[in-house]
Amino acid sequence: MFLDRKVQLKKPTEIALMRKAGLVVADTLAMLRDAVAPGVTTGELDRLAEELIRSRGAVPSFMGYLGYPASICTSVNDEVVHGIPGERVLRDGDLVSIDCGAIVEGWHGDAAITVGVGEISAELQELARVCEDALWRGLAAMRVGGRLGDVSAAVEAGVRSAGAAYGIVEDYVGHGIGTQMHQPPNVPNVGKPGKGLRLQPGWAIAVEPMITLGSLETDVLDDDWTVVTVDGSYAAHVEHTVALTERGPWVLTAHDGGAARLAALGVQVGAPPAGGPPAGGK
Repeated sequence: MFLDRKVQLKKPTEIALMRKAGLVVADTLAMLRDAVAPGVTTGELDRLAEELIRSRGAVPSFMGYLGYPASICTSVNDEVVHGIPGERVLRDGDLVSIDCGAIVEGWHGDAAITVGVGEISAELQELARVCEDALWRGLAAMRVGGRLGDVSAAVEAGVRSAGAAYGIVEDYVGHGIGTQMHQPPNVPNVGKPGKGLRLQPGWAIAVEPMITLGSLETDVLDDDWTVVTVDGSYAAHVEHTVALTERGPWVLTAHDGGAARLAALGVQVGAPPAGGPPAGGK
């Protein structure tokens, strides 16, 4: 079913399948977080990710997508998104964003983390923290009857409230997700509350703030994939896939469904009751 012929509305059983894909992504990113260390290559991380995804009976979403040659994206330092894994060796003090997607029975999950390599500066720790906090504010804004602009505005407010002049990347945005990795609607990281499409149960989107220590302007390298900041400033990128149920937002790529972080923001997770059917019926 499609809303306004654009946004794919998912049945509860379909959201449950997306949850399976989301947990594969969550497990993969947790493993990669532990694997990140000085001396490890981004290609090694990609190999580990593909092995785990396929061991769970899933398929990497990124492999072959528009010709993309790997199972994850690894964006280091001034690379914002879409960095291709390879021979690059991670070094102490680097900041690496890892983006991962998986498909289970035709349904996608998509998430990203930003991880410090070894000991990183306080400035980079704060960059990553602000990006993560902004993500969760956006996820918490997913409410039945709300507007898509509420999500974008919440992400933006989360960054602006940090009190530092971070650049919020506008050329790359979040997106709808379901039977395809990228679907309508676009989910910008800046916006105005009360604007945009009305949120309904059955929506599933990927919210993914990308912020920098400097300019929001970006460029694409000669590999036609890797997006970098034009001023060389370091960047952070985090992402979760969230579904909207009648009970509220359910973060499909978080192990706890987002319960802890949403509760801290005064929002109840929209996951089905323990032992019960998927929220909203059969």
